[in-house]
Formats: sequence, structure tokens, C-alpha cells
Amino acid sequence: MSFLHNFTCRRCFSRSLAATLVAAPLAALAGRGGRARAADRPLAPAPGSPKSARSDVLDTAADALQVKRPIDAMSEYLNGFHFYADDMGRQVEANHFCTHLTEDFHQCVIYEANQKNAKLIGIEYIVSERLFRTLPEDEKKLWHSHHYEVKSGMLVAPGVPDLGEHAFMTDLVTTYGKTWHTWQVDRNPDFPLGIPQLMMGFTADGQVRQALLDDRDRRFGVSTAGEKKNRADIPTPRIVPGANSWQGGTAMQVNMVERPVKNLKG
Repeated sequence: MSFLHNFTCRRCFSRSLAATLVAAPLAALAGRGGRARAADRPLAPAPGSPKSARSDVLDTAADALQVKRPIDAMSEYLNGFHFYADDMGRQVEANHFCTHLTEDFHQCVIYEANQKNAKLIGIEYIVSERLFRTLPEDEKKLWHSHHYEVKSGMLVAPGVPDLGEHAFMTDLVTTYGKTWHTWQVDRNPDFPLGIPQLMMGFTADGQVRQALLDDRDRRFGVSTAGEKKNRADIPTPRIVPGANSWQGGTAMQVNMVERPVKNLKG
């Protein structure tokens, strides 16, 4: 189990974590304490009327009474950026809330922001290089590498001290992700129109819009350039052929097709 998983899990404070905290230099642990929560940014309202007092009461009661184990298992928060697989000009901020199911597999839900009123805009599955190598060649076309996102400093774990974040990024640099955005919030911020779209990750300098990075860094109180410097000692992996298929000039994407219904009853 990773250090970051132990460090950020709401339900996982243990003797081993306590020992890690005691053993770690205080300066290292304090290095990021002030950036745990980013400044909120204006978001388009969700569709529909404001919640009623009755709905608030029912929601509060449900939250207190119900067990939500998949939600409680989410232990890692990552902030980064995606672009639509067939259009690098469409770039969006992605706030990942992830569950570390096995050493080789994470599953994440993606929100437009880390705010109470943020919209759920997608999902991402993250696998180790070992698992990625076992995938069929056609399947690999749907996946992107994380090497540049880590090494560039673009991907951050808000609130986690340098010591823990560096350890987690060392693990993530060799992983691969398959990402689907279900809400094209860049075009339709008011309603989840259309169908899911395949997303990809950046692989080189000059691809992401600098204004996006600057706005994120300002709100989170981080420096992408500083993160890059801190991770200079993380080895850059050799990318497994088949990932980042968009680099060849074409990309996989989803289109709506009308099909006959099979096994129709009623």
C-alpha cells in the first residue's frame, strides 16, 4: 500500500502511518500544508431549480444513516488536465478522486473542481505498466501514459507534503490511464449534452494552454515549474508502444449510432 494512500485515507490512520509521520522530517511534512484547499472558482450552475429545504433535510438524513463504502474507499486526490482525444484544442481541468483497488489498478471519478457544487464530468481507470502490456493492441489505443504529466509537474496531489507526493508520483510515472468524460463541460457547462468522449493526457511542453496552468497554480498555491524541479530525479520510463495513439495523427473517438434493439420484450 502506497505512502500516499495511507497518508490521505480518511479511514486508514494506523500505527505504520504514525511511525512514518514521526520519522519524517518536520520540514518535509509541513511543506505543503497550506495548499490543501484551492480557492474556489466560479462554476456554471447545475440544471434545475435550487434545492428545497425538504431535499436538504432528506439528503442530510441519508448521509448520516447510509453506509457508502465505495465513497469511503476513495483515498487519493489528483489535479491535472485532459484534452479530447480528437481535438487537442479542447482542454479541461480534471479533479480526480481515486480508489486504490490493487497495487496495479486505480479507479477515479472526475469533477470539474474540488468544490461542493462541482459537476461530475468523467471517470478514469489507471493501470500499472505490467497490466497495460497485457492489453490487446486495439485496446491500447484508448489509453494514455502519465510520464509527462508527472515529470512536467502538471499533475499534483493537493495538500500532500513533498515527501508523500514524490513517492506517489514515482509510482504514477509508469502508469497508463483510460479516461472518458461524460459531461462536455467546456462546450455545455449547463447540461450534460451528448455522449461520452475519450480523453487523453499531454506528452510534451507547449501542448497545454499556459493560461490553464497559471490559473490552476494560482488557485492551488503551487508552481508547476517547482514541481518539475522536485521530480527531476524520478526516472522517465520508456513508453509501451500502443499508448498515446493520437500522436500518429488519428485518434479513437465515440460517435452516436442508431442500432436495432436485440432481445426486445414487452
